[in-house]
Amino acid sequence: MVGVSGSLGSLTALHRGADEARRTDAVLVAVLAWVPPGGELAHRRAAFPPPEDSLRRAAAERLLGAVDDAFGPDGPGVPWEGYVVRGTPGPALVDSADRAGDVLVIGAGRRGGVRHVLFPNVVRYCVAHACCPVLAVPPSPLQDELAAAHRRLGRWRALDARDLTDGRT
Repeated sequence: MVGVSGSLGSLTALHRGADEARRTDAVLVAVLAWVPPGGELAHRRAAFPPPEDSLRRAAAERLLGAVDDAFGPDGPGVPWEGYVVRGTPGPALVDSADRAGDVLVIGAGRRGGVRHVLFPNVVRYCVAHACCPVLAVPPSPLQDELAAAHRRLGRWRALDARDLTDGRT
């Protein structure tokens, strides 16, 4: 069972989950937890909340997109199933990994600054509450290099194709 969000860490976890499924001849189960925009309370209080089926469909599309981003069009190379679960990630993943023999694989992203105050730590929650083994996959070493490249490129102005011509048409 792999927690999927679409982040680089969750894509790394998907690869590790596929390796574990291949090694143990198991089915890879990808789980994406979702909550309505603004959270449950805002959704309940909204005058015209978006229909739940459209939110669930959007979550399913994110899950399929993440699997496609991780493995390409050929898929993970092992039998797999995908589930979208309404709820916050930690509790939703712990509730999903409730069968004997389950292993919960999640990406352990970098933490720092005020992130630990603003966002709950899914890894910590799962390790503390799961009734099955939890495999926290560290981020890829390339993730730091990618983040540094994004920071550098973010300082530059986006190029327009017209900037590359000499002005003649």
